Amino acid sequence: MSETVVHVARSRSRALDFALQAAVVVCASLFVALCARVYLPIPGTPVPLTLQNFAVLLVGLALGSRRGFLALALYLAEGAAGLPVFSPAGAIGIAHFIGPTGGYLLAYPFVAALTGYIFEQGKPTFARAAWAAVAGEILLFTCGLSQLYLLTHSLATAITYGLYWFIFAEVLKVMLAAGAIRSWRRFYSHP
Repeated sequence: MSETVVHVARSRSRALDFALQAAVVVCASLFVALCARVYLPIPGTPVPLTLQNFAVLLVGLALGSRRGFLALALYLAEGAAGLPVFSPAGAIGIAHFIGPTGGYLLAYPFVAALTGYIFEQGKPTFARAAWAAVAGEILLFTCGLSQLYLLTHSLATAITYGLYWFIFAEVLKVMLAAGAIRSWRRFYSHP
């Protein structure tokens, strides 16, 4: 009789844990969607300045490689299904993936996974968080610029459209994400 009670309790605990983890992933995808709504169109480039990249870095740092990947894969699925989760600038739904921002978008799950993986590998310091975020940004811009190159057939144009305008803002996003995760962990770890 007691083994049955223990088994039921463990099953409920696993189900509750699964539901909690699923809720965290869904909330993270919605956080990225919310940050995508904060954007600034930049004259001379089809790529808007948004808070999405900041959110992707923060999700990767906060949730780790696996859950970060899942959250951003869910985000892309939401957008592909036509939900208004992408930046309002540009195309609608799945058309975003073949447009000028498609390379950035498709990289998001991998950026979150890489950022989370690097941050998980050692002591969770500001420096490690910043390094993880920089690595994520390098992957993000490599993918984003690659798609811009495919669309423009010019590396110089791709870099002009997708990198120069964003360097200062991305440095700020890296520092803010690293600082936010360190502050959150410090606050969260104290009873």
